[in-house]
Amino acid sequence: MKFLGKNLFSNSTERNYKSIPWILLTLTVTLFSVSLPAWGVLKKRDRGAEVMELQKTLQNIGYYSNEITGIYDQTTFDVVKKFQADKGLKVDGIVGRKTLAALKKSSENSQSQETAKAPTTAKKEETKVVEKKEKKDSTKVVTAKKEETAKFVNTNGMTLKKTISGKISPKSVVYSGKGLFFAQNMMYSHTITVYDREFNLVKTIPDRINLGKFGFSKFEGDYQGAPVEAAFSPDGKYAYISNYQMYGKGFNKPGSDRCSPSGYDPSFLYRIDTQKLTIDKVIQVGAVPKYTAVSPDNHLVLVSNWCSWDLSIIDSQKFQEIKRVELGAYPRGIVVDKNSENAYIAVMGSSDIAKVNLKEFSVNWFKNVGNAPRHLNISPDSKYLYATLNGEGTISKIDLNTGKVLDKVSTGRAPRSMVISDNGAYLYVVNYFSNTVSKVSTRDMKVVQTVNVNSSPIGITFDPQTKQVWVACYSGSIMVFQD
Repeated sequence: MKFLGKNLFSNSTERNYKSIPWILLTLTVTLFSVSLPAWGVLKKRDRGAEVMELQKTLQNIGYYSNEITGIYDQTTFDVVKKFQADKGLKVDGIVGRKTLAALKKSSENSQSQETAKAPTTAKKEETKVVEKKEKKDSTKVVTAKKEETAKFVNTNGMTLKKTISGKISPKSVVYSGKGLFFAQNMMYSHTITVYDREFNLVKTIPDRINLGKFGFSKFEGDYQGAPVEAAFSPDGKYAYISNYQMYGKGFNKPGSDRCSPSGYDPSFLYRIDTQKLTIDKVIQVGAVPKYTAVSPDNHLVLVSNWCSWDLSIIDSQKFQEIKRVELGAYPRGIVVDKNSENAYIAVMGSSDIAKVNLKEFSVNWFKNVGNAPRHLNISPDSKYLYATLNGEGTISKIDLNTGKVLDKVSTGRAPRSMVISDNGAYLYVVNYFSNTVSKVSTRDMKVVQTVNVNSSPIGITFDPQTKQVWVACYSGSIMVFQD
């Protein structure tokens, strides 16, 4: 399993789980410290306090994403091997003297970087640890599970309502339009978790399927996916879930964050019945499918394939792929106009947005909108297109008819996903490396509020009935704000 993969876009990562160590700051700006014991040799199946410290250290430097258990399991073994490979060490999954020295150096470098970034005045909003629980397993190994939240200043309406945690690693959270919220937990949890408006976990849907039973006879046995994004049919009856890659026999060349169309394994789109909350159909698409969208007329489902550099167009009634449209390096966000005539796709390896005619499948371009466009929204009046520009830390406002950039606003480092309010008055955007969410007025493209959130905010959605904003933090939580 790969945990870190450097992207091409301003040193950001598209896939990495915990690219920034958790910063635990008190109001006096005291940073956490990592204390490494004088380990001898740690290896698979070891357990105890030393293994716990190893997992904490790997977590703090951005490698380990699971619960701190004190058990040297397969995940810990894989993460150690990844760290060793990155540092040019012998890749054996055993923590000996050289690996320990490299861990200590990486930990010290991480702390130095965070100290340099720490706020110097009391006016800065700072994160704060508010809850820490410890428990013992049956072998009396002490385990610890940290739950983070933050302190917020209510200057323009957004206030923290709820923090949801658990065994999740949400890449995205998407509102169904019918009272449910789907969080896609990638390969780190292999699940889709479904919540209601009362923040209850309604169901955890595993990504494990039997491809043969869905008509793909060359694949025998069970396979796992890696849920990335979700889109819902206009009636809310179905959810369409993209899977970064598949795990199982026959899938030997998965894509990554840096790739080209050269023989990577295709992956699959799942369809989930939102009444039964079960996977009822699957379809093969391109390599490393990311974003998915459904046309307002419910005729088409669109999937951007990161490593195939193309767009899958699926007939939603027949559930068949009817067209592949080549787009170039790293297509990502998709939005379809209200008449279901054109789809707009952010091509993240460029400065351009593709405009795909959904009748003829021809492609035109909005050129030079900004560095690394990632996510797109259309205003309710269909006059403007908004794009997050991951490579330059801004949001772009574009004339939907001409493709001309009208205005830009800086929100934070690496703005990723974005959602627009039902009346079109505000945009809410997550800033991945700033650990913030910004609220932007679309009228004058000004930031009216910024709130701190947990590490690595990556997904966001809006419930027009409750006026609540749900934020997926890749570090393991969903934060809900009332606006």
